[in-house]
Amino acid sequence: MINISSRIIYNNKMDKNKQNKVVPNSHPSGGVGGSYTKSIAAFSEAQKHIPGGVNSPVRSFKNVNATPPFIASASGSKVTDIDGNTYIDYVGSWGPMLLGHTHPDVVKAISETAALGASFGAPTLLETEMALQIKKMVPSIDSVRMVNSGTEATMSAVRLARGYTKRDLIIKFEGCYHGHHDSFLIKAGSGALTLGQPNSPGVTKGIAAGTLTAKYNDIETVKQLFEKHSEEIAAVILEPVTGNMGVILPSKEFITGIRELCTQHGTVLIFDEVMTGFRLAKGGAQEILGVTPDLTTLGKIIGGGLPVGAYGGKQEIMDHLAPKGPVYQAGTLSGNPLAMAAGLTTLKLLDETEGFYEQLEEKSARLEKGLKKALVDNNVPGVITRIGSMFTLFFTKEDKVESFDDVCKCDTEFFAKYFKIALDSGIYMAPSQFEAGFVSIAHSNEDIDLTIEAANAAFKRLKD
Repeated sequence: MINISSRIIYNNKMDKNKQNKVVPNSHPSGGVGGSYTKSIAAFSEAQKHIPGGVNSPVRSFKNVNATPPFIASASGSKVTDIDGNTYIDYVGSWGPMLLGHTHPDVVKAISETAALGASFGAPTLLETEMALQIKKMVPSIDSVRMVNSGTEATMSAVRLARGYTKRDLIIKFEGCYHGHHDSFLIKAGSGALTLGQPNSPGVTKGIAAGTLTAKYNDIETVKQLFEKHSEEIAAVILEPVTGNMGVILPSKEFITGIRELCTQHGTVLIFDEVMTGFRLAKGGAQEILGVTPDLTTLGKIIGGGLPVGAYGGKQEIMDHLAPKGPVYQAGTLSGNPLAMAAGLTTLKLLDETEGFYEQLEEKSARLEKGLKKALVDNNVPGVITRIGSMFTLFFTKEDKVESFDDVCKCDTEFFAKYFKIALDSGIYMAPSQFEAGFVSIAHSNEDIDLTIEAANAAFKRLKD
């Protein structure tokens, strides 16, 4: 039996030997101690050559009015920037690093595979091994196709659903993000039940007209769309547990109601588990919720930190893909051996390590409990929503956060202030009130307690 815990302890010891300790960092927003000058200069230079200075918008720290640290290295639960500041990491590359950074088995798998060739554009045994491992861990998947990103996975799954049903419309939900494909960059018009309007330049009205938008956790809005378009809806796609408007759990009525409606109307139900897949359980959110989708999209963890995506599901639907069927999808780097090696090693560790998810739950619950206490002790209005190792600290006067409307009531200005103080204290989290935080198996109790102490200090400072 593989013992992940011992390997993670080894990584933490290596951190200490390198003296990569969490210390107060100097941040352009006004932190104390340390230095941040190299990251400031690097960001200034990057903006001359890269749109906004980043290759994915949220990395710019624009939402918190700050300058991002440029990361130089990572190990276990920590990342270190080019100024030498080390942070306890709750971004985890936006979810993939469930084992922590630079896990020795994953690094070894990448290195050994790279020595044999980085890409062939031809079938490899690793692809079949990966497919078998995914099918073993996610029973709803009979067949799986590898792609290069979560966006590719969701885009391809929707195309497949349209080709399979011979229908045009899809339903998505406010606040659920499925990548940057045109069909998903849609918001509701004057009401949640109207045909979508594009909310990004470059998305045509024709494409927007094929997307209907409903309210997450409001089954009535979904029923009304089916009543109006019952014979036209090819698919319903949603994050079964959201992460891209913060962590929000579905009500039983909502998630089971969607399954029933899709079955009743011959509509393909797609669970976007790019974020939740293998993070919440071996079988993802669908295992915990007890609801089986027709198609599942995956990413992040299945690449072990390398670019990857996948979609799979019922054999009858997957058989419509080329070359077996008429629905076309292809990719030069799909099934890339480096990503397959890293992802397969990661999945096997998750699958074969006894008590892995139980350990992860203990760590995550410890963090949740401590942050809740810090909120109460300092009389700071807030709600923590958590499932497994995903969590979001919402700064809101509401008692709970269950919908996109609830999320929109959060105090983003307070979050920005808290974020900057936390970063100065060596806590690295997503620079947005509307993102999930991620705990890895590499996070130690010491890491978590330091995080709670930093939150407590930040709340006291902000209340003074």
